[in-house]
Amino acid sequence: MIIHELADAMAALEAAAELGVPVTLLSAPGGAASVGAGWFDAVVREARAAFPQVPADAVLDCGDRADLAQAALRHGLKAICFRGSAAVAARLADIAGQQGAVLYRRFPRALDPFGVADRAAACRAWLAERSG
Repeated sequence: MIIHELADAMAALEAAAELGVPVTLLSAPGGAASVGAGWFDAVVREARAAFPQVPADAVLDCGDRADLAQAALRHGLKAICFRGSAAVAARLADIAGQQGAVLYRRFPRALDPFGVADRAAACRAWLAERSG
């Protein structure tokens, strides 16, 4: 589930709790440049605190920006997406691995609730379709 604000993260975790399934919270594509690692981490932490029973991963998309990927890892994020060159990705993956983090190379297919009136219903439908 792509999150643009706390309400998106809360809707995703609420739906996952209702269905008893895990969920992955994703920043918007290029989210590291637009909202930053600190904002993303704070939103994810607050949502997780409201739904501690839900297994929830969180991935910040850094686009092709190695500097933002490194900043996210320094911030302590455990999963990032980097879509830059393979050589840079290999170095970043090594750094991530040393910190117990994961580097993804492709932005996954995800529900983007931007502009959706009933986020909770959209999240439930998306998660139910994938879990069942």
